[in-house]
Amino acid sequence: MGSLQKFSTIHTSVYNHFNQERHLYSRNNFKINRNTALNEWRQICAA
Repeated sequence: MGSLQKFSTIHTSVYNHFNQERHLYSRNNFKINRNTALNEWRQICAA
């Protein structure tokens, strides 16, 4: 049960960071937002 809670906590953080609700954005804005999120994630992981 503890492993599931850890996984769920991490998964939720990652999902919320990258979930961009694609249907609400134009393709160009989606790509910009996705790239920004990915760069932020890389900086967090590198720290």
